[in-house]
Amino acid sequence: MKSLITSFLIVCSIVCSAQKTFTRTLKLMGSRFDISVVDQDSISANEDIDLAVAEITRIEKLISSWNPNSQTSEINNNAGIKPVQVSEELFGLIERAMAISKLTDGAFDISYASMDKIWKFDGSMTVMPIESEIKNSVAKVGYENIVLNKENRTVFLKLAGMKIGFGAIGKGYAADKAKALLMAKGVPAGIINASGDMNTWGKQPNGSEWKVAITNPLNKNKVFALLPITNGAVVTSGNYEKYVEFNGKRFTHIIDPRTGYPSSGIISVTVFAPKAELADALATSVFVMGKEAGLDRINQLPQIECIIIDDEGNIIKSENIQIEKL
Repeated sequence: MKSLITSFLIVCSIVCSAQKTFTRTLKLMGSRFDISVVDQDSISANEDIDLAVAEITRIEKLISSWNPNSQTSEINNNAGIKPVQVSEELFGLIERAMAISKLTDGAFDISYASMDKIWKFDGSMTVMPIESEIKNSVAKVGYENIVLNKENRTVFLKLAGMKIGFGAIGKGYAADKAKALLMAKGVPAGIINASGDMNTWGKQPNGSEWKVAITNPLNKNKVFALLPITNGAVVTSGNYEKYVEFNGKRFTHIIDPRTGYPSSGIISVTVFAPKAELADALATSVFVMGKEAGLDRINQLPQIECIIIDDEGNIIKSENIQIEKL
């Protein structure tokens, strides 16, 4: 799950000029969204924000597995039965998700929705699940069992009971689409902040870049770095509030879809990328892969950077990231 802006502080200036920053906060896709646009007046700003809200709502209807009438639900309902023809947009999203699965050796996997929920992070767990239970919990998970037919634009889940879900990529995709729509309309600058999945374009009314302040989750009152972000996305995954401890080891709520075991060793991952969809997926992947493997993979990818905070409060960053320390 994404940190609800606990690792982010938007640093923005609203000055007395021809343009101002207008912001609306609302609940979409089950999460908090903060939509900010730079505009001439509140009337045009509200029109632009309404446009973004309509686009995010449209995407939710397309990808939601909770909506029985969505194409995603139709795919899941026909698992092990038959392929389902879907829209070009949904097919493309699934295709890109599978490419990220291959890139991360399965650390990211939209078929995680098939996982049995045997771990509980509400304080009710007193004993660790046995190994056979953990193994069985991911028996129907595996992106290799998602069959795509590009010619017919169909999606088929091989195993009965298998499911896909977009919880680790959907909000980022929605932020990307809303941003693209507003840019096409001519909105000069803004921020789509989807519960920590942030997507920016343009500059503040005073001409300066948008900036994000990164905080250490172990000391939320202290900002350790300030980073400019221009026409790009930044996503933070936080894993420090939902966890269980057994034999002195902390297990957190982001679970490895390949093994069924929760991730450990990391409490926060921030990823910078050209698009929020990719940053969203990679932030989750780094948690699952761990510090060393995750950082190594990020360093191999062009235009992608990350900051990792481990469970001892150490700050690890990728090779090319430039941090403005405070």
